[in-house]
Amino acid sequence: MTFTAQGLACSTRAALFGSAALLSLAVPGVAFAQDGAAEDDGYDEIVVTATKREQTLQDVPVAVSVTTAETIERAQIRDIRDLSTVVPSLRVNQLQSSANTNFYIRGFGNGANNAGIEPSVGLFVDGVYRSRSASMIADMPDVSRVEVLRGPQSTLFGKNASAGVISMVTRKPQFTFGGNVEASYGNYDAMVLKGVVTGPIGETMAFSLAGGLNKRDGYVKDLGTGTRENERDRWFARGQLLFTPSSALEVRLIGDYGKIDENCCAVVNLRRSAATSVITAPVPFGLGGQVNDFRTPFSDQVFYNRPSTNKITNWGLSGQIDYDMGGVKLTSITAYRRTNAVTNQDSDFTSADLLGQNYQNLRIKTFTQELRATTDWDGPLNLLAGAYYFNERIAQANQINWGAHARPYANALIQGLTGCLSGAPTCTSVPGLETTLSGLAGVNLAGTFFGNGQGMSERYRLKNEALSLFGQADFEITENLTLTGGINYTNDKKRVATSTVSNDVFAGLDFVALGQRAIIARGLINAGVNPADPAAVLAFATGAATAPFYQGILAFAAANRTNPAVNSLLGLQPLQFFPPFLNVPNAVESGKVKDSHFSYTARLAFDVSDNVNLYAGYATGYKAASINLSRDSKPSPTDLAAITAAGIGVPNLRSGSRYAGPETSSVMELGVKGNWGVASANVAVFKQTIKGFQSNIFTGTGFFLANAGKQSAFGVEFEGMARPTKELTLNLSVTYLDPKYNSFRLSAFGDLSGTTPAGVSPLSATIGAEYDRELGGGDHVILRADYHYEAPFQLVEGLPNYVGICGAACAVQAARDFKQDINQVSASLTYAMANGIEMTVWGRNLLDDRTILQIFDSPAQIGSISGYPSEPRTYGATVRYRF
Repeated sequence: MTFTAQGLACSTRAALFGSAALLSLAVPGVAFAQDGAAEDDGYDEIVVTATKREQTLQDVPVAVSVTTAETIERAQIRDIRDLSTVVPSLRVNQLQSSANTNFYIRGFGNGANNAGIEPSVGLFVDGVYRSRSASMIADMPDVSRVEVLRGPQSTLFGKNASAGVISMVTRKPQFTFGGNVEASYGNYDAMVLKGVVTGPIGETMAFSLAGGLNKRDGYVKDLGTGTRENERDRWFARGQLLFTPSSALEVRLIGDYGKIDENCCAVVNLRRSAATSVITAPVPFGLGGQVNDFRTPFSDQVFYNRPSTNKITNWGLSGQIDYDMGGVKLTSITAYRRTNAVTNQDSDFTSADLLGQNYQNLRIKTFTQELRATTDWDGPLNLLAGAYYFNERIAQANQINWGAHARPYANALIQGLTGCLSGAPTCTSVPGLETTLSGLAGVNLAGTFFGNGQGMSERYRLKNEALSLFGQADFEITENLTLTGGINYTNDKKRVATSTVSNDVFAGLDFVALGQRAIIARGLINAGVNPADPAAVLAFATGAATAPFYQGILAFAAANRTNPAVNSLLGLQPLQFFPPFLNVPNAVESGKVKDSHFSYTARLAFDVSDNVNLYAGYATGYKAASINLSRDSKPSPTDLAAITAAGIGVPNLRSGSRYAGPETSSVMELGVKGNWGVASANVAVFKQTIKGFQSNIFTGTGFFLANAGKQSAFGVEFEGMARPTKELTLNLSVTYLDPKYNSFRLSAFGDLSGTTPAGVSPLSATIGAEYDRELGGGDHVILRADYHYEAPFQLVEGLPNYVGICGAACAVQAARDFKQDINQVSASLTYAMANGIEMTVWGRNLLDDRTILQIFDSPAQIGSISGYPSEPRTYGATVRYRF
């Protein structure tokens, strides 16, 4: 099932490739340029620093996209999620909470929604690494540009960039007074106010102060609570000091503080199972619950019994010192950051009180220190060398409980999942099952199943320390030919400790063992023996004539204890939602993970002319081992065997994913960059591979973490700009990807080798145009429009809960029914006056194209599927004043 209009797909592809062909043909000769345009190249050289050297976009021999401050303003890019509409190789999703954002470059990425996993795409702000996306929440008005480096960047960034880097660069304080202030109003009562002021404090010191407020009503109505989901309510403040006591020394200090308090993020039902239909039938079951109509997922209506909580505080301090020794520049960047995120939600996503709460309190403390030296010699050789230290502490507390409706809801489900057990007078209700199982367990279980407040209390602590040493050399073989070589050594250590307790009585029962006893009881009853009479059982077991029959009953029960056709209790296992948790460290699992890795870069760059540059390169990347900080964290099959042998296991302990080993990446890339003033074109052809890719699948309330054997993608990227007249600028960016799992035998859904990874569009593109007309007197009218397209792609490889319902193949097929494709049109019209006042009307997603961003198994609703809907059309007006 595809939730977006696909009628434009064929014509869109033709238009994209046709436009690319026309632009490519037009670029070399620039024959279409008008007379005025030829005299003024109309192209500002963009300086990028993401490679830790200042180079122009034309000269830097890597695949990098740059989004300037001007584009960010005129495209109404409100936060980092909106970047994907102008950078087609980048995908950004916000899912479970306001604190969680996932980044994907060239189809590779993971991490942010599981605090134990560092993202494969590194996010840096002014050279400071933000280890989790929750620490990047500010809509900064002083941003200068955003650089997106594609492919492994571990030589310079260590373990933080196995798939790529997003580097945000803000403006330094200025020694002339100035700034800007901006106010916007849009639909859903959206209000944005932000501004920045900068100026001198003295001859050697300057400052800047920035701040912003972003508020908006939610666009999803919660008919259960009367509130709105997916709102905006956030603010931030940021201050900078720049100290330049001499021409050789520069010190930059930055402090920022931001806060979020929002109701987010809406989840809609996409497929109902028999379990879901139970809560929509209040007369027989007395639950009174409701859920949205799965046939209209974009009606923007949900039914919850409590609003969501997203309270996130983020602050940090950083200091950068640059000292030019004459031919050698020394740089030190020191940073300390804190992120506190408190979230809670109605995780059954219905108005019935099935899950009482899903609460999380996450605390992240991060210290980083980078030291590097960069040469600027006149000779053919230049060097860069440095060291990077990373220290992080994560403390996470979770609480998830059954709600007031859990017991009657489970009662209805049990009637459908099991029939009467032989020898038990009643077993079609929770009380009856309690009576039956009390006899089998030898414990009074009456009134203990699915109690309001039963669930899991979780505590996780993760300590991470890493050290990277890196170096890079550029050698000019000839005036036009440069060879680059780089190396990075990273050592990473992690230590985890958990303190998780389950008081879910039903989930703590061993249905294999109890089922075996039930089979024995059934055999005794069939033999005419009352299993509740110990004397009768003893006589039957020891009688000369009956003992062989008794031994046969025992053998049959032992052989069929895991056979659902015989042990009907196994059908109740899907309702054991909060089973006992084996904490780490323990006698088998130390809770410590340590690994190290060398990463390499080799690149050859050739200046064909002043206008055309060629490069070819090979680079490797690395991401350290990750730890599953969720209730789905379970020991590996090997560790489980050792745990069982040591006798330290807990009931219902199964193998799963506690850790994921390191992932390593590599890319072979050929590229050409051309800049003819009135036009430019960049093309990259690459083959990128990740071994041990850390697949992180959301199960509804936790995560399944596993290493894929090998994942690869062949791709082609094109970025072009043309300025046929002085007023008109055209942009086209296209990314083609052909990904596959070369090897993924141990996925949650069996062997996925040879299949296409989920979450990767085979074709994505952005077409943009900007018309800037001077009216006289310095006033301008600026019209801008963008079209962003992503071809349909599967959202997830499979749905874990379906494995227990109908098998792995069924779980994969259920996921294939849901795909995403994107057709978004955005536009703005600006009137810019010479006195610094600008007035803009704008709209994003003007076609109101809606899609499902991600799907997952609906918690506590066996067979149901839920998902996150995308944003609807937004529009508004902005007034800006520059001074």
